[in-house]
Amino acid sequence: MQRDAARRQRERQRAAATYARQQAQAQRDAQRAEREALRTQTVALRLAEQHAKADARARADAIKQQKQAHLELQQARVTSQNADLEAEVAELEQLLSATLEVDDFIDLESLKRTAEHPPFAPGAVGRATPPPRLESARQEPSFDQFAPPPPTGMAKVFGKGKYDRDVLAAQQKFSHAHAAWHQELGAVQQRNAAAARKHQQAEHARGEALKKAKAAYDEQCAERESEVAAHNADVAALAAAFARREPQAVLEYFTLVLANSDYPEKFPQQYRLAYIPESTQLVVEYELPNLTCVPAVREYKYVKSKDEVTSTARPVREIKALYGSVVAQIALRTLHEIFEADRAGLVDTVVFNGMVTTTDPGTGKEVRPCLVTVRTTREVFADLDLALVEPLACLERLNASVSKRPSDLAPVRPVLEFDMVDKRFIEETDVLSGLDQRPNLMELTPSEFEALIQNLFSRMGLDTKQTRPSRDGGVDCVAFDPRPIFGGKVVIQAKRYRNTVDVSAVRDLFGTMQNEGASKGILVTTSGYGPASYDFAAGKPLELIDGSNLLYLLTEHAGMEAKIVPPEA
Repeated sequence: MQRDAARRQRERQRAAATYARQQAQAQRDAQRAEREALRTQTVALRLAEQHAKADARARADAIKQQKQAHLELQQARVTSQNADLEAEVAELEQLLSATLEVDDFIDLESLKRTAEHPPFAPGAVGRATPPPRLESARQEPSFDQFAPPPPTGMAKVFGKGKYDRDVLAAQQKFSHAHAAWHQELGAVQQRNAAAARKHQQAEHARGEALKKAKAAYDEQCAERESEVAAHNADVAALAAAFARREPQAVLEYFTLVLANSDYPEKFPQQYRLAYIPESTQLVVEYELPNLTCVPAVREYKYVKSKDEVTSTARPVREIKALYGSVVAQIALRTLHEIFEADRAGLVDTVVFNGMVTTTDPGTGKEVRPCLVTVRTTREVFADLDLALVEPLACLERLNASVSKRPSDLAPVRPVLEFDMVDKRFIEETDVLSGLDQRPNLMELTPSEFEALIQNLFSRMGLDTKQTRPSRDGGVDCVAFDPRPIFGGKVVIQAKRYRNTVDVSAVRDLFGTMQNEGASKGILVTTSGYGPASYDFAAGKPLELIDGSNLLYLLTEHAGMEAKIVPPEA
């Protein structure tokens, strides 16, 4: 009993020890797992922290790169805008020098064109339809394909009956096979014939379509040829009329010259031309750009702290100075282009009136003041070196009238109003001239012509008094302008001439004006003046009125529609 109890005691002790060991091992395993989990968690947190830091650095780098890219983009944009401004201002400053590198002469023959035709491209109808792929019938069967082999050996004697039966059966099979082949051959031939007919029909339709396409192409070519021929005929007619110095052809030629002038896109490039053949004088009324042609911005800047592009306004003084230079350059440039293009010597004198159409800020109404006016001759203008001149000083040298404040639209009086250049019926072949009831100034008697001139200037507000009749078909009179400051004594001489008035008449008028103590002299003629007359009158209180101007003044101030037709003799 004691031994059993001792054994049980020992077993209990061993079990307790085993349980204690198991518990200790389990505790150790738990602690180890806890430590492993903690280590894994620590590693994961460290990795997460590293990833977060990497992501933050990446985001920071991306934001930094984005800001740098935005900064560079804004700076590049500002640089581009400033470059555009500089180019625009440089173009305005070089309006005159730019034309000096160009030959403004137009060879009218070069305006002729040659008809250019695209190659004939009929498309699908130009490609032949491929021929149909014909079927091939199988080879005609032969009796040899069905015939039994001939008997050999003993079969020749004992098997002759069987062989004959075999031959008969072969003949029957051959007959059936040949009949089937013949039927199949007919079907193949029918299908091939149908395909051939279909191909022939398709080719016929394609041929008809090709003919129509070629006819349409030939018609288009003929239209182009006709258009080019008509254009070349117009050019040839213009060249022939220009060679004959016909006024309308002269105007068309110089219109082409001015149209070829390459100005900035903002410029209106509108103009009117009039040609006075008696004086070989071309009158140009040119539409000038307004003040907005000068950029109002002087410079663009990027403000980094505000992330915005700001602009610096161009000083008003700079805008006004540049605009005045633009006006002067356009005047000189137009004169240069006309004289350089005139190799035929059709124009000895050019009148340039620079007008600008804008809104008067004081009234809100549209106004069209003249900002620059100049009359110059070929000889005087040829003596200039335009590559070195200062535009405003050059115009002053040419006795031009330039607005003192062009930006403020301060006008000047044109040396010759464009509307005063009136058309006259002087063509002897004009069948309507016989029906023209207007009085011909060349047919008036000296006393009638004298009364006409006196009446005209009286209607214009002058107090005219006749002095003496002249021997050259005109009248001399003295008039008084009643206006204060601008008024005074005016000497008027009229020349009823057919040919161009000589410069000596202008000198005589100037002498008479000085002898009379007059403040102004006016010379009126039914013909025109030469360059020497305009040169002499430049800068002096003399006004030269040619036949066109006289007709205009009669219409405007006396309500009289007249004409000037020189006698044939």
